Amino acid sequence: MEKIVGASELVDDFLKQLTNANILKRELYDRTVYCPKCGSVRISIHYDCPYCKSFNVEKSALVEHMSCGYIDTEEKFHTKEKLVCPRCTKELTKPDLDYRKAGVWCICHNCGKNFDIPVASHFRRDCHSAFSYEDAGFWDFYAYTLTAEARKEASLGWIMADPIRQFLEDDGYRVETPGFLEGKSGASHVFNVTASRREGEKETIVIDIATSTEDEVTEQPVIALFAKIYDVNPAKAYFIAIPQINENGKKMAKLYNINLIEAKDQAEAIKGLRTACGSDFKQ
Repeated sequence: MEKIVGASELVDDFLKQLTNANILKRELYDRTVYCPKCGSVRISIHYDCPYCKSFNVEKSALVEHMSCGYIDTEEKFHTKEKLVCPRCTKELTKPDLDYRKAGVWCICHNCGKNFDIPVASHFRRDCHSAFSYEDAGFWDFYAYTLTAEARKEASLGWIMADPIRQFLEDDGYRVETPGFLEGKSGASHVFNVTASRREGEKETIVIDIATSTEDEVTEQPVIALFAKIYDVNPAKAYFIAIPQINENGKKMAKLYNINLIEAKDQAEAIKGLRTACGSDFKQ
């Protein structure tokens, strides 16, 4: 994403734009706690004594002998490698029949108190600050996937890009699909196809492809292409609309000096390139 938008601080806004445009679907993936004092995520979770707030707490399991009803910590039942009830001295061999786990029991080695539920707190290892849930800050992390509509449009676009790549390579061009070009601003821009006669050649041709599941492609991808070519300044720019583009798109392509090609399939796209490019490509 940084290669596309140019800087890491621009990535979040760009992903939000793609989500709002129904190109990406966003789902909460993780949530990280950070220190309210220094903002760091290098956090330890402590389970503290509710009486003295020390985290020097040992956790144990409570065990209940089913037949005599005796309950104590698991350590009290251990005799060598056996479990033996301290009250009736019977050996316990069958979980959920002879005995069962009755919960958790904790002891604080700082103040000596016993309790069942510790208090959770957070500890920042570098600045040595402790804070509770009430004071914690949270950062949300999201996972992104293409929406079904965008996936369909994207697949159509790349299906079109492959024969165009082959056509240009046969004519002696060095082709990349997708192609990345760095603009005057320092930002890197992605095109469906970039082509040049030789490696490092400044006279570069760029091609973007847009498809629509409706009747017409809108003017928005034309505007997006213009923003990229304004920064990159290629020799020529071509826009392939599948199956056709609306009137506003046609007007903007003419205004921005973008060569427009409307095509219903691969053959029409290649034919349109030959016609639009003239002597740039084989006839």
